[in-house]
Amino acid sequence: MTLEELRVALRRTAAITRRIVGVPDYDAYLTHVRSAHPEREPMTREEFTESRMQDRYSRPGHRCC
Repeated sequence: MTLEELRVALRRTAAITRRIVGVPDYDAYLTHVRSAHPEREPMTREEFTESRMQDRYSRPGHRCC
């Protein structure tokens, strides 16, 4: 395995781990907004995190307790 392949594998593993534990991926969000919606101003990291947490916990039946 080359060094670049190892880096790609580690990035994918980190992204999957973040999704599993529920940590939002701000860098992926920025990449998406800049490429798909260049006319929009991206949210700040704090706004993004708050938005993801509200989305996650505002749906009835999707809570652990």
